[in-house]
Amino acid sequence: MSLINVKDLTFSYDGSFDNIFENVSFCIDTGYKLGLIGRNGRGKTTFLSLLLGKYEYSGKIEANVDFEYFPYEIGNDRELTIDIASEKNPGLEYWRLAKELNLLGVPEDVLYRPFNTLSHGERVKVMIAVLFTKENSFLLIDEPTDHLDADGRKLLAGYLNSKKGFILVSHDRDLLDGCVDHILSINRTNIELQRGNFSAWSENFERRQAFELSENERLQKDIDRLQDSAKRTGAWSGRAEKAKFGSGPVDRGFIGHKAAKMMQRSKAIERRRSAAVREKQSLLKNTERTDALKLSPIPSGGTLLELRDTEIFIGEKKICGPVSFSLNGGERLLLSGKNGSGKSSILKLILGTELKYSGTLYSRSGLIFSYVPQDASSLSGSIADYALSRGIDESRLKTILRKLGFERVQFEKDMSVLSRGQQKKVLIASSLCESAHIYVWDEPMNYMDVISRIQIEQLIREYSPAMLLVEHDAAFCRSINAKTVTI
Repeated sequence: MSLINVKDLTFSYDGSFDNIFENVSFCIDTGYKLGLIGRNGRGKTTFLSLLLGKYEYSGKIEANVDFEYFPYEIGNDRELTIDIASEKNPGLEYWRLAKELNLLGVPEDVLYRPFNTLSHGERVKVMIAVLFTKENSFLLIDEPTDHLDADGRKLLAGYLNSKKGFILVSHDRDLLDGCVDHILSINRTNIELQRGNFSAWSENFERRQAFELSENERLQKDIDRLQDSAKRTGAWSGRAEKAKFGSGPVDRGFIGHKAAKMMQRSKAIERRRSAAVREKQSLLKNTERTDALKLSPIPSGGTLLELRDTEIFIGEKKICGPVSFSLNGGERLLLSGKNGSGKSSILKLILGTELKYSGTLYSRSGLIFSYVPQDASSLSGSIADYALSRGIDESRLKTILRKLGFERVQFEKDMSVLSRGQQKKVLIASSLCESAHIYVWDEPMNYMDVISRIQIEQLIREYSPAMLLVEHDAAFCRSINAKTVTI
């Protein structure tokens, strides 16, 4: 095995307001099964791009390995899957690919189908299999679970656990626990490497957060005391200066000399205190914001909506059903099923999309829904304009985004240049600004960082809104106590 040495790495995008990385250094063994985590916008995908040599940077990245990146860019998706696989690995040996596909539960006959006829989950698994046919490469796997259902994620975790020599970017806690042996976390002010899986990192993180929050309270008291003391010293020197101009006969020369000395001493004290304040404030920067979120669901009891033997059709083709369930006030209902089973179609039907269906759909009169769609890639323009178009309070939206890890500088950017996770946070935050009877969220946790997921879990447990969800993050679904309906 060899090492990947990162020394004094500094990088920012052209025209950016801030550095993504600044003088960071660490070392990775190419035998690691490494999980790369961090809040959205911290630079996880950017770091992989730097390893691939896509951007210029200052500092050094020293490595004696070839890097291979997932997901692959697919050109003509009408080609046979085997031909696309051979394009991505010109030295591909069929037996090796067949072996990897078997480990991922994919039949070999998919190789002789056009790539665009494969389900999204099959495409992910085939390209992962191609990735691991590359010899002598260190693999960079960037969020592979976006189109995988719960069973697919379990299978992928077992598959990756049998491998080594990769960096995995993922926010799925069960996946990380199932396959990594080291965690590289991109924090607010540094990058840390720890041995163990995600749960081990999380335990250390919670302990460190508790310590840092306690330490921050002490530091903030010190800062307040120093600033108050500085104000008193300034007032003291100011009174001495005014004494030169008091009434009656005075020795203005003596008092002026005394006032000057006191002012000079005051300024020296002020400089020392300002330096102490700056030093203490710099110690506050690495604590993650985990402020509690708030929600204003519209209280309602009884049955809000119900489906009985409902089937959905496109033309004469049935795409879903029969499905039966009911949702009561204060309940979370999770629609579960394999990719393509029609979960999103059920959400759209409930929201009022004109779809052909049979069976019964009951929805209480006057229900207000708050909807979060799967895809956030169409977002563009300013956050202020977006808030105006949605009819929500801009300051409240930005407050929620700050609690979800947005830095203030992100508010000045066009939403189209935000990371996928940051874009998803805009959709989630806008939903949290709305009062609704039912919150309908379609794969809300896609691309969302782990810390934000935990914040949203805590919010749901505290406010108990009525929710209808499609979500494949098993840890998230367990945490919010969702009832499951299998489609």
